Amino acid sequence: MPLSALGLAFVRDLVYRRSAIVIENGKEYLVESRLGPLARAEGFASIDDMVTMLRQQPGNGLHAKLVEAMTTNETSFFRDQNPFDALKNDILPALRKARAITRRIRIWSAACSTGQEAYSIAILVREHFPDLLSWDFRIVGTDLSTAMVARAKEGIFNQIEVNRGLPAPLLIKYFERKGVNWQIKATLRDMFECKPMNLVDPWPELPRFDVIFLRNVLIYFDVPTKQGILGRVRSVLAPDGYLFLGGAETTLRVDDSFERVQVDKAVYYKRGNAKVDP
Repeated sequence: MPLSALGLAFVRDLVYRRSAIVIENGKEYLVESRLGPLARAEGFASIDDMVTMLRQQPGNGLHAKLVEAMTTNETSFFRDQNPFDALKNDILPALRKARAITRRIRIWSAACSTGQEAYSIAILVREHFPDLLSWDFRIVGTDLSTAMVARAKEGIFNQIEVNRGLPAPLLIKYFERKGVNWQIKATLRDMFECKPMNLVDPWPELPRFDVIFLRNVLIYFDVPTKQGILGRVRSVLAPDGYLFLGGAETTLRVDDSFERVQVDKAVYYKRGNAKVDP
């Protein structure tokens, strides 16, 4: 049974208030495909029945589950290879030189979903920069969904997930069999700290990051929300740090304090007039 116009309006408003994600006109099919399984799992005969209950019980914990169901968790290992090539060929060598005294590097995978991006970074470091393992080197992941954070911490992936973007030699080297699934080894999980965080809520205290991956996130927000997020990103990005966005995203005409840099096929952003901390 299709979701009523009143129910759709409620869902749109709830999702926007909780996550700033804009559900555009014509996306009714997406709402129904995402919320149908949730309604069935929660014992409702239809999405409309679930939404009616949510409207009547504003404090019900199911509100958070609905918002999480409407977030996109598409990810894969070494997704869009170019950013990882830039990290290997240009960025980590530059940071290794610039941070030679402090020997401290922090990388943030924002909206990390189940952690494939963060674990790809960890694998890249172990493969190509083993000397950095003796540094104070940490990868921080955050995601709106507590369920995704739990999965990322566990580091368990099914066969389809490890087949997407992960070369077989790296699978054998860095994963262990876990029944029919694969779990990334503890040596990589120990490099990664993951916690829940809503990008549109007040941010907790964060460290200064040398590299931020904020890929395929801004496309879901309106311009004022994008501006707010980029402003806060700038405040936690090192003066000489690097920001990666998705291939369809840009800071142009949103926040002009960032400078676009292209190296080969990779694009990243730097803070304007970047200067290295003394």
